Order: sequence, then C-alpha cells, then structure tokens
Amino acid sequence: MKIRHILLICAAVLFTGHLTAGVIVVEGKYQLRNLFVLNGQSSAGVGFCVFEVLVNGDISTDEVNSDAFEIDLSQYGFELGDEIEVRIKHKDGCEPRVLNPEALEPMPTFEVKDITVSDDGLLEWSTINEQGALPFVVQQFKWNKWVNLGEVQGEGTSNENVYQFKLVPISGENRIRVIQKSFSGKVRASEPVSFESPKDEVTYRYDKKRDQITFSDETAFEIYNRYGQIAKRGFGKSVSVSNLRKSTYYLTYDSSIDEFIKK
Repeated sequence: MKIRHILLICAAVLFTGHLTAGVIVVEGKYQLRNLFVLNGQSSAGVGFCVFEVLVNGDISTDEVNSDAFEIDLSQYGFELGDEIEVRIKHKDGCEPRVLNPEALEPMPTFEVKDITVSDDGLLEWSTINEQGALPFVVQQFKWNKWVNLGEVQGEGTSNENVYQFKLVPISGENRIRVIQKSFSGKVRASEPVSFESPKDEVTYRYDKKRDQITFSDETAFEIYNRYGQIAKRGFGKSVSVSNLRKSTYYLTYDSSIDEFIKK
C-alpha cells in the first residue's frame, strides 16, 4: 500500500473547475475492505475539500460532499488481490486524510492445514485462506526467543498452497513455526511443530591468543555485550573476536547460551 501526494497546476478552469488542486493517490490490492476519508471545508470556506474520486480511472459515484465519506470498492467487481489505484482530487489550500490506507494492504489471514518436518530437516506446511501475498517467516525457538531462519514468499490465494523450507536443526528439541506480518505490524503465527534432532551438542573453545572462538561443528551464533546489544552474528565453525573490546560477552550458539570474558 502506498500513498502519494501530487500537486496539479491547471492552465484553465475549463479542465478541472479549479485553478490549482492536489491529488492523494492510494495504491494497493483489493482486500474486501473500503476506504474512509476525513474531508473538510475548502480554504475558501465554501464547499468541501474533495471534489472528485477516481478508482482505477473510473469516477466514483460515492457522495464526497460531507465531513467524512466512504469509498465503496465493492461496487467495482474486484477480485481479492486485484491492483487498485484510488486518486482523491482536492482543492488547493486544504488536504483530506485517508483514515485507513492499510485497507489496501495484505493482511495475515492464513490457516495452516498441516505442518511437518521430515527426517532430513525439510519443513513443509500447507495453508488456506490467504488474502494477499505476504512472505512467510520461518522461526525457530532457541536462546529463549523466536529466531528468524528465513523467508518463503506466500502465494496470497484462498485455495490450498504448499510451501517448503530446508532447516538446519540444532541439537536436542527443535521448535519451529511460521508467521506472517502485515506492513502495519499485525502478526499471525502457526502452532509450533517440534522434533528431536540426533545431532551431537555443539561445544566451543575460546582461544585468547588468537582472539577466536572455535565451534565443534558449524552453527548459527550471536554475540551480545553486557548491555544486551548485538556485537556479532553469523554461521560457521569459527568467529574472530579481535575487534571486540575487553569485556564480558554472552555467546548464543546451537541450543546453548554461554558467557565468556575477553581480557
């Protein structure tokens, strides 16, 4: 969903009825919802600010001569997910406000029919009732929080859709879920799926002379300072800490959280 403001300078009253005017453009995809506009008086004190609304180039028949009005998108025969451009033309010296521009953005409405993990770590889930294409974020619960592993683009259709994501399991219990987040911040999450990994627990060794941490196997890791600020993040069998100041740090890796002191 995007909103743009355009100033139109018209050469003659013949074309628009106003010497100068502005246009608010709201763009997005049809989500079965209407737009609501807060109107106001024109700067001249005669009539209202908005004088015309166009939906995908067609002049709207909605009544705009009021303090607030609704742009009824259901009357155009749009299908869920159709591209929409709404142009709200207004007089110079005043500006209407679209109260719910998020009405044209996809919302996380998916329902998970099934979610499984194969023996080789392939996550697969099927969904219905998606209303607009949003990415699925695959998350794993470790280090006392949900950690993002990657994204898979959603299809955004209401029929059944099937998705896959290759996991790198941690030792012991693995808890996985998928979420979607709208542009306005609304989050919808699946129920977690759990499985046990037979892989050995990863250990680490801090080499003070080389200023390096070495892991017994490849792992995702994060290093935080004592204030909880991220200092390093990555994936591998080793990480240099030569550029870190002397202090106490917290190291998260595999399924573990440890503390080390750089002297």
